[in-house]
Amino acid sequence: QVQLVESGGGLVQAGGSLRLSCAASGRTLSSYALGWFRQAPGKERELVSFITWTGARTYYTDSVKGRFTISRDNPKNTMYLQMSSLKPEDTAVYYCAATAKIYSNYHASDFDSWGQGTQVTVSS
Repeated sequence: QVQLVESGGGLVQAGGSLRLSCAASGRTLSSYALGWFRQAPGKERELVSFITWTGARTYYTDSVKGRFTISRDNPKNTMYLQMSSLKPEDTAVYYCAATAKIYSNYHASDFDSWGQGTQVTVSS
């Protein structure tokens, strides 16, 4: 398995921006599909975005389309989530995840390596 560590979370006002990073160790990420999930208090973990191992396909849940951008830097073994126009409802713990499975669509159960999470809090 690959070890993942998220960073970049914090407190931001509504309308602001944050960039989350997910750094990997143990394995190269170049052959892994990568995803960002979030979990708000009292809610189930939600798939926010994923990017396939080639980077050719990305997915965004409807609530973040046009505001979040997922990207990967394989030489740096790092994935990013640029979040803009943040809203209070984006408040959650954000997790990155990786999988070697090659699919066109992914669900949480498809990912087998997870980070510890980073808190994002958006104040109104």
